[in-house]
Amino acid sequence: MTHDHDLVLRPTPAQTEAALNPPPGRTGGDLVVETLAGLGATTVFGLPGQHALGMFDALRRSDLRYIGLRVENNAGFAADAYGRITGEAAPLLLSTGPGALTSLAALQEAAAASAPVLAISSQVPVAGLGGGRHGYLHELPDQAASFRGVVKSVHTVRTQSQIPSAIAAAWQSALTAPHGPVWVEIPQDVLLAETAIPVVTGGDAFPEELPPRPELTALAADLLSRAAQPAIIAGGGVVRADAAKKLRQLAERLDAPVVTTFGGKGAFPWTHPLSLQSWLEDRHITDFLEDADVLLVVGSGLGELSSNYHTFAPRGRVIQIEADLGKLESNHPALGIHADARLALQALLETVGERTDPTAPERVRPVLDRVRERIAAQDLTLEQEVLAAVRRALPERSPSFWDMTILAYWAWSAFDAKAPNTMHSAQGAGGLGYGFPAALGAAAADPTRPVLAVSGDGGALYSIAELATARQYGLDVTWLIVDDGGYGILREYMTDAFGEATATELTRPDYVALAESFGVPGVRSSPGTLEADLAKALASPGPSVVVLPAVLRMFAPTHLQTPPDSREFDDRA
Repeated sequence: MTHDHDLVLRPTPAQTEAALNPPPGRTGGDLVVETLAGLGATTVFGLPGQHALGMFDALRRSDLRYIGLRVENNAGFAADAYGRITGEAAPLLLSTGPGALTSLAALQEAAAASAPVLAISSQVPVAGLGGGRHGYLHELPDQAASFRGVVKSVHTVRTQSQIPSAIAAAWQSALTAPHGPVWVEIPQDVLLAETAIPVVTGGDAFPEELPPRPELTALAADLLSRAAQPAIIAGGGVVRADAAKKLRQLAERLDAPVVTTFGGKGAFPWTHPLSLQSWLEDRHITDFLEDADVLLVVGSGLGELSSNYHTFAPRGRVIQIEADLGKLESNHPALGIHADARLALQALLETVGERTDPTAPERVRPVLDRVRERIAAQDLTLEQEVLAAVRRALPERSPSFWDMTILAYWAWSAFDAKAPNTMHSAQGAGGLGYGFPAALGAAAADPTRPVLAVSGDGGALYSIAELATARQYGLDVTWLIVDDGGYGILREYMTDAFGEATATELTRPDYVALAESFGVPGVRSSPGTLEADLAKALASPGPSVVVLPAVLRMFAPTHLQTPPDSREFDDRA
């Protein structure tokens, strides 16, 4: 009897020939790029440095496309977006010490958003590993320790023979649910030394599947089938698992209203009769979800933002499907199902009974009406018009990447993403500077569609150097910079909390002139011309900048719980 695990892949004649007669002049760096190509990588991001030169020299002997950014953190954001758009592990090549550490914030965002990034860093020579006393440039006592609390897995290489297996293991880790960033580090001398190891000609590393336990999905299906008022919260795990169609099928079979989290934008059609959209910072939505007798949470840990700042207190039975074991039942007791969202939804579709509730849309509409009435009472016409102009100008299937800025905070709740995996923001970890470099990564992933980046003037200064990257590679990104003179959301927070703001006002450059100095077209817009200016920029190939001088305000969130015997609205924030 032959078992699957007994099967051995035999080399082809071409592979045997390549193994017996490797070309001269190859180094450990070649093993890196050969392994990446063998695994299916086509594009790598990064920034060279002294200890990493062996990897970068090998790039010129490979067919891999290299996109070099100007700051390691921005290169990490670009790789993050590439991974989100393609679903592939995005290689990120970095140098040692300062270069490696500068990427940490980007890797934290990738971890929070479950974006598959394969970071490969150089290290000091083998003799300096673990010591911190040899005086090598960039030396750290334990470089990997800085990453263990951020990435999914860490792989330290000490010999050339370890390179292919270490990178393949990291690739598999990055793409196993939940997706996430991984870290590989290779010493300088291992990268530079000539190698007699055969050319890496294969490298399949299939991600491990994470199916649900059948007894749990059977119970979940029974609970949902018999529910009187079921509801669904769809998180980013639905998007990462490419499970939006299955989610819609299940919601329609159950007649269950659906709310998408900020990370799950686009997982459910915005205008669907069962859609409660994404107004998670609104007490009306929170109350509705609390009233559900069975609440299905798919691909969300119900963290701070998804739980209306931990005020959400469900009274019914909660079923939570989550690929990250650490997030399962971490905030609320539930029937916890540790599984990939796609596989779990498929299991429910095969098991759940048909449930008909023609009143479900009638319960959704008045909730959304109350949300709209609350927003309308706050005199926020400018903000709504600006967001609507962005939506009209952006082609339906074009992705958008949002920095941590007031317009993005609006977009989390009020922007129709139109399709899954098209709206992305840094709300996972919440660092500034994400929008523009991430958009560059998305443009590299799919050059057939223009990409929009949205930043405030404060966040823009984090990534302004990447205008050079956009110009160098001709990446089709339109960058909307909302210039309000400082850190707008922090200004609001501080004014509300302390009566006045400190350290929030900024001296800024002339962004239009600065863009043009990079050879990137720029235009100063206004709320009245924004739609036309954006549409023109998005229709023009290559990078462009649109600057909107405007002071936008946030809508008032509503976190406080209402008394259990009343559903009257409490507008205090």
